[in-house]
Amino acid sequence: MAFIVSQVASLLSPSPRITVENPLWRDFCFLNTRSVKRLGMRFMRYITQTGANDASAGVTIRDGHDNYFTPLRLIFALLVVLGHAFVITLRDLQGEPSVFYDYGFSYLAVNLFFIASGFLVTKSMIYRGKRSSFLAARLLRIYPALIIHLIFILFIIGPLATRLPVLDYLTHADVWSQPFLVLSFINTDLLLPGVFETNNEAFASAPLWTLRYEVLCYLGTLLAFSLGLMRKKWMILAQFVIPGVIWIVGQTYGLFDAAPDTAENLVRFAMAYGIGATIYAYQDHLSFNWAGLVLVLALCWLFKSTPALEITTNLGLAWLVMTVAYARWPAFKPLQAMDDLSYGVYIYHWAILQMLVLWFPQISVIDILAIGLPVTILIAWLSWTFVEKPVLARKDAFGAWIRFGRPNKPYDRKTILTD
Repeated sequence: MAFIVSQVASLLSPSPRITVENPLWRDFCFLNTRSVKRLGMRFMRYITQTGANDASAGVTIRDGHDNYFTPLRLIFALLVVLGHAFVITLRDLQGEPSVFYDYGFSYLAVNLFFIASGFLVTKSMIYRGKRSSFLAARLLRIYPALIIHLIFILFIIGPLATRLPVLDYLTHADVWSQPFLVLSFINTDLLLPGVFETNNEAFASAPLWTLRYEVLCYLGTLLAFSLGLMRKKWMILAQFVIPGVIWIVGQTYGLFDAAPDTAENLVRFAMAYGIGATIYAYQDHLSFNWAGLVLVLALCWLFKSTPALEITTNLGLAWLVMTVAYARWPAFKPLQAMDDLSYGVYIYHWAILQMLVLWFPQISVIDILAIGLPVTILIAWLSWTFVEKPVLARKDAFGAWIRFGRPNKPYDRKTILTD
């Protein structure tokens, strides 16, 4: 994998050596089914060679729930909380410290979320093989908890944080427009009348902005399956290659500067999601080890001044996730059955931290985490226990309702992800 990454990065970074005579560059420039398949074969050849050399030290992907994705996702959410604690207490959107080149905690953590989602959601689509069941699972994962969160923000946080009289707040049109704006993902800023006006940022729930891209990735997976674009492994690889090419070209030639932020964010998250999906597609050929991670980190250093850093960083994050997620650690095995608090921590933490800064304007980063983190985790546990877990248990019934009770069509999993 290291070789193919280095080739992609070096060929796509600004350099006079980039010419269409180079066969690998031509594969990227003139993307078609044959060239993507060729790239997939090269990709897997180098992966297989690397994995074979260190098979004894590497971990492989296993079926079922024998993995650590649940605790890992919680760690991702906590990293977002850590990054936002700096932003909110320092009253500076750029106040979050850089931890890996120019990337902060929250940037890396959100990419980690999308890499994990690409892997797990692709797995879910192929395992279920039923559009209605997939759609039911995705809708129930996002919306019930989001609706309760929205009610919490509008009718608990809002009245506590607004400078308006409570009755004026509750009758304000901007309050009652939020359910449509947020649940449709048209605008998730949750700028409420008089709320957090003395804080540096008035957003009541800033992290929600990434959910629209998560939902778009879900829809992309559903569309790819429906159109038969998951029949071959190289088709999944294309979900990573195409956004990667667009990212390199867009950053190199400043195309994102003239486009809305949505365009750059969509490519960023599609690329991370595509890496996860690609790993799932080629899992039979993959072995992850710490030596491979060191190699990818070396590639990050080599391309630190080029747009390819985003690609190599995501590859490193993906390698780290899979190495940890499928490690065999008997002592930590009970963590596999822990409650999935990541979504609740992710969507609730911002409002809690904002309230603390509103009440204690001089609060430090350490103090806001010491107070805000336990409160956030408690709310996340309540969300999981009384909202998320019960509704997810109804996903099969909801899937049957979506297809109006009609029986599922036969599905042969052997026709998916063939070489």
